[in-house]
Amino acid sequence: MNKISKILALIKQGEGINIEFKESKNKLNKDVFESVCAFLNRNGGHLFIGVDDNRKIVGLSNPQKILNEFITQANNPQKLNPPFYFLPEIIEIQGKNIIYIYVPVSSQVHKLGERIYDRNNDGDFNITRNTELVTALYLRKQTGYSENMIFPHATINDLRHDLINRVREAIKNKSGEDYTLSKLGDTELLKSFGLILKDFKTGNTGLTLAAILLFGKDETILNVIPHHKTDAILRKYNIDRYDDRDDIRTNLLESYERLMNFANKHLPDPFYLENDVRISLRDKIFREAIVNILIHRDFINAYPAKMIIQKDKVLFENANKAHGYGQLLPETFSPYPKNPKIARVFKEIGLADELGSGVRNLFKYCKIYSNKEPELIEGDIFKINITLPIYKSELTEQATEQATEQATEQAVINFCIIPKSTSEIMKFLNLKHREHFRTSILKPLLMKKKLFMTIPDKPNSPKQKYTSKSNQ
Repeated sequence: MNKISKILALIKQGEGINIEFKESKNKLNKDVFESVCAFLNRNGGHLFIGVDDNRKIVGLSNPQKILNEFITQANNPQKLNPPFYFLPEIIEIQGKNIIYIYVPVSSQVHKLGERIYDRNNDGDFNITRNTELVTALYLRKQTGYSENMIFPHATINDLRHDLINRVREAIKNKSGEDYTLSKLGDTELLKSFGLILKDFKTGNTGLTLAAILLFGKDETILNVIPHHKTDAILRKYNIDRYDDRDDIRTNLLESYERLMNFANKHLPDPFYLENDVRISLRDKIFREAIVNILIHRDFINAYPAKMIIQKDKVLFENANKAHGYGQLLPETFSPYPKNPKIARVFKEIGLADELGSGVRNLFKYCKIYSNKEPELIEGDIFKINITLPIYKSELTEQATEQATEQATEQAVINFCIIPKSTSEIMKFLNLKHREHFRTSILKPLLMKKKLFMTIPDKPNSPKQKYTSKSNQ
């Protein structure tokens, strides 16, 4: 079913709990955001501007003006709080222009000014003064999204203050000195991201799972969800096991860095100009895929997220709360936030874009990268398949790998003319994963007798250093 057919089928159903029509011929109706707020708070829905209550397509005289007005108000916290990013579309049907807006369900409770709206089959209703319904709404949000799980005994000391500071600095650098978020203290910053919540069952207030996954110390994270890990695997030649691996069991921000480093180490990056400026296709593509497995996964599910690099493709997998099954296509894709609060932190520091734009970027740049579109498969395990570029000869790839290895080896040899410790060499190479360094760099250099231990009779000595000058 193409997009127009899908739109007509929805309009034919008429208004209901997840469909709303607004006529709005010349300007945006005042009650449009009552429906938006109600959809966000309930189960999501489809909003049509330019269709009357009798399902008649009446059209809009100035659709672009109304669309711009909608976007402005959606991003205004004085109007809709917290604000939400939408992808409204102007669509021509039967010679008339209407605006279609898909409103996903949100993990947060949204307010219109100071009013809270919910949705039923009769439309939108104001529940602000109904304490029982408001409490039920907050409970529904907390239990429906694992990122909102509250840990009342976790404290700010169970988090890494250096990571919170990094986020604060990244926000400042991205948005400027005057941006309010960059001036908040640790607790206030966490609250502003919705990472400290009240448990309406017990009355306790505490850090959420999202806060711990983003900023928690490693021991804190593994105490809360012992199964948490992300696996980066290179499986080009040793198909039964792997050629290289990074077993990542840390916070989401440093998990992103390690996954990107793994991709940069093992994946090609062909030359490409965009508007006369060279850009990295590899970074554009794998940034989106890596962010996806980090911020859109079901963290309660013990299935590990994976990035598996093979000879001809890269496979990404993560546990998922599916909202449909089968292959996703950009023309029919409806973005759905799985962990909106985690996603917001990534967006604020520039590691993620607006909801839905990642899919469009993947399709755009993968087509350039390998002349193949990616495969995105929705299910209980979400999968992304990205085809790698095909070269005329495997010798090109081998030569590139050998040149990189040789350059790294020579850099270490030159650096270790004066004896250096493992930590000093890793810092010099900007590496963080000790086992990878020992397996892929240090041991081969020792075997080739290009590096030597300063204490050869005690290989595991804490005072051990390595030098490129032989004592023999």
